[in-house]
Amino acid sequence: MKIRGERECTECGTRWSYYETGSVGCPGCGSLQSVGVDERTEHTDLQVAFDLTPVRNAIDDVATDDLAERARDRCREYVRRRGFVNAGTLRELDDTYLAATELLHVADIVAREIHLEEREELYFLALLRDADQGERPPVDDVPRSLRAARGLAYANAVREYRRDVRTWTDERDLTASERSALETLGEHVTRLRMLDGDVEPRTAERLVEATRDLTNGLRGDEVAFTQAQGRLESLEFGSID
Repeated sequence: MKIRGERECTECGTRWSYYETGSVGCPGCGSLQSVGVDERTEHTDLQVAFDLTPVRNAIDDVATDDLAERARDRCREYVRRRGFVNAGTLRELDDTYLAATELLHVADIVAREIHLEEREELYFLALLRDADQGERPPVDDVPRSLRAARGLAYANAVREYRRDVRTWTDERDLTASERSALETLGEHVTRLRMLDGDVEPRTAERLVEATRDLTNGLRGDEVAFTQAQGRLESLEFGSID
């Protein structure tokens, strides 16, 4: 949505940036009465903290399924509020968002699983340990039973990111090649979601890499755009036997 993010309080005159604080309340007096002093700008990225410390602190006190429920709730809230257009500027599809989305899906499985294997639990704990620092386990560490969770998480992340990319490009004249690349990306997301994410982790990672290259290409990096086209054309999904 487009907003006037630079605000001026009508009560005390304090000026602040909603883009930085994420709050409509005046930092000076707390009043909710303010006016915008800039032009309306596209902004979808709400200010939201992602801190799993309280969940990690409970590791020795609660069962794994309870721990997973707590992690899932925190990840869901973070992902729900996150966006990728900040004051008209397109952000990256960052590792913290990807890790939070993956932990959301993995935690949902762990919370419902009656007989959890040791490797599954260790993978969940690795995500819980590092997700809020933007760290993701390498593809070779993904247990077979959790590959679909990772694939579906990345498909959903790219879907949400692509939606904001389209919002960001609404006022830009895209070339036929750029529009085609965005459509191809959307088709790949649909295909991966139809497979419930059940593909090799490296394949899901390539979807993320193609998305990042495409974004840089839309910003004007011709080499990145060409690389994105090649990644998108070569990307194939096949379910795991």
